[in-house]
Amino acid sequence: MNASRAESAAQDDTERQDPAPEPPRARRKPKSMKGPPVRPRAAGPRPAGNPVAAHYMIPREWTLMAPLFAAAFLLTGLTTMSLPAHWTLPMVAVSIILPGLTRYFVGFERSEARPLWQRYAAMVALVAVPMLLFGLGLAYWIECVPKVSWTNALGELVIVASIGSIVCTGRLPALVAANVALWSGVAIISGTAGTFVTLAAGLTVGVIAVVRQSGLDRAAAARQREIERAQVRAEEILNEYEQTGQGWFWETDRRGGIAYVSPTVCKLLGLGSDELVGRPFTELFILDAANKDGERTLNFHLSARSSFSDLAVRAATDEEEDRWWSVTGRPIYDHFNNFLGFRGSGSDLTEKRRSEEHASRLAHYDSLTGLANRLQMSLTLEKILTARNHEHRNCAVFLLDLDRFKQVNDTMGHPAGDALLKQVALRLERTVDQLGRVGRLGGDEFQVILPGRNSRDDLAALALRVIENLSQPYSIDGHRVVIGASVGIAISPDDGNNSEELIRNADLALYAAKDGGRGRHHFYAQDLHSDAEERRLLEQDLRDALTNGGFELYYQPVVHTTTERITGFEALLRWNHPHLGWMSPAKFIPIAEDAGLIGPIGEWALRTACAQMAQWPDSVRVAVNVSPLQFANPALPAIVTHALAQAQIHPARLELEITESVFLNDSQGTDAMFAALKRVGVRLALDDFGTGYSSLGYLKKAPFDKIKIDQSFVRGATIAGSRNGAIISSIVSLAEALGMETTAEGVETLDELDLVRALGCSHVQGYIYEQPLSPQKASMRLAEGLGAMAKGPRSARAQRQSMLRKVTLEHGGEKYQGTIRNISSSGALVEGLWNVPPGTIFQIALGEGVLVTATSRWSKDDRMGVEFATPLPLDESGRIAILSPQPVRRVIADPAQQARQAG
Repeated sequence: MNASRAESAAQDDTERQDPAPEPPRARRKPKSMKGPPVRPRAAGPRPAGNPVAAHYMIPREWTLMAPLFAAAFLLTGLTTMSLPAHWTLPMVAVSIILPGLTRYFVGFERSEARPLWQRYAAMVALVAVPMLLFGLGLAYWIECVPKVSWTNALGELVIVASIGSIVCTGRLPALVAANVALWSGVAIISGTAGTFVTLAAGLTVGVIAVVRQSGLDRAAAARQREIERAQVRAEEILNEYEQTGQGWFWETDRRGGIAYVSPTVCKLLGLGSDELVGRPFTELFILDAANKDGERTLNFHLSARSSFSDLAVRAATDEEEDRWWSVTGRPIYDHFNNFLGFRGSGSDLTEKRRSEEHASRLAHYDSLTGLANRLQMSLTLEKILTARNHEHRNCAVFLLDLDRFKQVNDTMGHPAGDALLKQVALRLERTVDQLGRVGRLGGDEFQVILPGRNSRDDLAALALRVIENLSQPYSIDGHRVVIGASVGIAISPDDGNNSEELIRNADLALYAAKDGGRGRHHFYAQDLHSDAEERRLLEQDLRDALTNGGFELYYQPVVHTTTERITGFEALLRWNHPHLGWMSPAKFIPIAEDAGLIGPIGEWALRTACAQMAQWPDSVRVAVNVSPLQFANPALPAIVTHALAQAQIHPARLELEITESVFLNDSQGTDAMFAALKRVGVRLALDDFGTGYSSLGYLKKAPFDKIKIDQSFVRGATIAGSRNGAIISSIVSLAEALGMETTAEGVETLDELDLVRALGCSHVQGYIYEQPLSPQKASMRLAEGLGAMAKGPRSARAQRQSMLRKVTLEHGGEKYQGTIRNISSSGALVEGLWNVPPGTIFQIALGEGVLVTATSRWSKDDRMGVEFATPLPLDESGRIAILSPQPVRRVIADPAQQARQAG
């Protein structure tokens, strides 16, 4: 039969005649491009034999068979010059009418949920039945007309079969049914047994082909559905990719004009897609001098028609902040290798660039204060020291360390410490201003780099301004905070030619400033290396002494001024260095604080003092010094409680001496610590009152039991014109009003004892009663009884300065030669004059331009002691200022005073 040939011939025409619904086109990712997939330029025609079209068995074009049947019957009548038999007419009419109902049968077949058997029945009724009736009618007509050959009718049958096959192309069941039905009708009228066998064989082959083709169609339909689902999924993903702003797509024509751009880009640019189409692609970006690399790269690729990937460009938006895009593209060509334009994608690079800038800033700047960090300061210093011009390598480096910052952190918490560091950074920047660069190295350590050559006087003045400004009170969370600063200074090239050496030397200078009493500045000097090594060794020796029991406590009696009985002792830390001997606490205590050893040392002192106190009478108390760092430790009450329990002594026998520096940071933590210690039951004493950051405000709420008057007020209190006595009197009155005891420290003479007793001090401590005693000697002293007796000089004399100086003494117009052996601001020891009567007045020429009046107080052989009418001035070091030449001046007492001295 002609079925196979007709099907092959009609393949290309099927889609044109019966196009199936086209699924959405997906943007496909080109294999040669990086980045997201892009929109294709155009979708090609679908292949012939579309499984979707073959899914339905009734072709819409079957309605064309009605006029074909009518024309065939008309042609038969004309060629045979006859009319059909009377019962042939119904068959002709039905065969013509049924194809005319094709649209209804198509609608019936393609309605939803139509069973397969109903679709086959509709196909048989519309396709097979008209073909069968046409074959029956035409064959019977030919048989009924005498002398008419089958040759005429055969051509009509072949034409009808061919056209029917063409109409049914891609629908094998309909094609087989049409051909079998047509020739079956002819065979019924004029066929032989062989004809029926042939038809049966053809029908069998057709059925087999239909069954096989149905399986193939179902498989193809399943594949097509998967493809369509994948395309729809890709379409949705790409739409989501565009709509969420993660990326966008673009396409240009061969001239570089925009052919397509995603709606998200249009929205960002504030333009419609129609306005952008046709414009140059480069108008989407700002390609200016600030982005020379991006401009050169983009224009190069577009003109060279080469692919590019992840090119950073600035978007041409009206936003206040810059928006950056990463653009990827590739050229596209047709089948004849003609250039069609570019196609690509883009993504927002703004947040990534911000993150990179933020990361870069974190790498070079301190996140807390915004100052340059250690790395940035190192790079800055290295750049200065490696400048081509040697004159540009001059600079100075300040290293700053905040005093008492750790106490703020410990008592008020790290957030308060961070807030303090921010304020310090602002003050430091304002102070340095344009003179240099300020950075934070970490913790409470800052650095200042001053480029250029600066005089030492200018550097010293700046350092003083820095210390002064940073030492002013701060307000942190409503609390008043006071800290200090120490500065170490190194200068290039004098103190180092490379950054490592310069920083090391500035650090040594900083340690020297801190050792000098903090709140100071210090220039680097060569001898600081030995000082640093000495400090390092002392720190190690301190650790060894703490581990091996190298410390000792000495006890100085505290005596009641009225009863002159010992009421207690003050425990004083002593260290007998294995190589250097006894060391002053003023030397090793600051090192212990910096090394973090003051806490363990203080805890040891508490335990040792309590254990020693347990061996003494219950009426004897012991005072132990507590450093500000110990006071800031929240565990201090527990440490005290454990020491008391271990020694089994009453808490009231322990007195903790606390300095005023604990009040520098007025915080709730300080009040809470006082309350906790009072709950333990110990006594509290305010040590060195009046020498620190005094404030009467804290006395009204701090639960002190005693105020200790510093020895600096006691010394010199008996000298005429001294105001120290008035200060002592005020402190005593204040303490009595607040219900507190007072202890005068450093009393060494009987005059001082009489004074503090007369001013009302309740207790006295000093050499006038006893020097600090070892534990054994203190126990022996208590065994002798609690009574104490004052022993010492009546009055204190000024500090003597040994010297050997020839002087001239004038008395009664006569001049005598003598030698001064030692001298103080109030008098001198003179040799060379024999048996001088006491009360003799001399005019002594101490040096060139210096003439003083002096009175002889005692004489033995050729030695005499003289008292100056007016105390001599002292220099900053406490020495007599007579070495520098001065104009001649006479220092003569008034006559009344001379008379008193002579008497």
